[in-house]
Amino acid sequence: MIGLGTGGLGDNCEDIVTAALKAGYRHIDTARKYGTERGIGEAVRAAGVPRDEIFLTTKVSHEDLHAADFERSTATSLRALGVDRIDLLLVHWPAPGMPLQETMGALAAMKRRGLTRHIGVANFNIALLEEAIRLCPEPLVALQAEYHPYLDQSKILEACRRHGLIFIAYCPLARGRLIADPAMDEIARTKGKTAAQIALRWLVQQDGVAAIPRSANAARVAQNMDVFGFALADDEMKHIAALKRPNGRVVNPVGRVSAWDA
Repeated sequence: MIGLGTGGLGDNCEDIVTAALKAGYRHIDTARKYGTERGIGEAVRAAGVPRDEIFLTTKVSHEDLHAADFERSTATSLRALGVDRIDLLLVHWPAPGMPLQETMGALAAMKRRGLTRHIGVANFNIALLEEAIRLCPEPLVALQAEYHPYLDQSKILEACRRHGLIFIAYCPLARGRLIADPAMDEIARTKGKTAAQIALRWLVQQDGVAAIPRSANAARVAQNMDVFGFALADDEMKHIAALKRPNGRVVNPVGRVSAWDA
């Protein structure tokens, strides 16, 4: 339910992933685009944690959505991570004119060949998600997308629940913007927790939601995992949800998604 995001960790990646595994993390998220796969692989091998206890996610970039490119990207990720199989393989972003049927066929082929246990997509809106589900020869199990209290994702979350998909929330702290929010701080002080812990608890307390916070600070990485010894009351959950705002999205590359559902 809580994983480690590794985008942007750079040279610190191996150390942070090592610290995360020591802190109890078993879900590590990366992507071919992040440049962190090799460092993650080294950390996993050095950690002494059995491979089958670690859930590794990686992603194929929007430049590689044709079948041959998709297969090459997946093979490159496996080599960089130093593993025989990924646990969850995602299409990282849609792209204008993407060959969705070919892409879904390639994604399914990676599962059928045993190169990944599970498959899914990231950053798809509802229309694209439902078309991907229709076209994919193998079942999708997850959608990864931005989600935090500033961004209302109720529509896409409901679509995930309707189709039996897990929602994996990236940027769960709105790239740090939530940390200074007075409403989050008030609840945090009441609970004796950090604002980050409150934001993460708000996510994982929702049905079918996991979160992958990122930090380059080992102490904060450990704090972000410590969200299971308390619960938010219904009024606190509603108060946090009311922080949603029209300009709440922090990740929106030009031209990737024609229309969001929030």
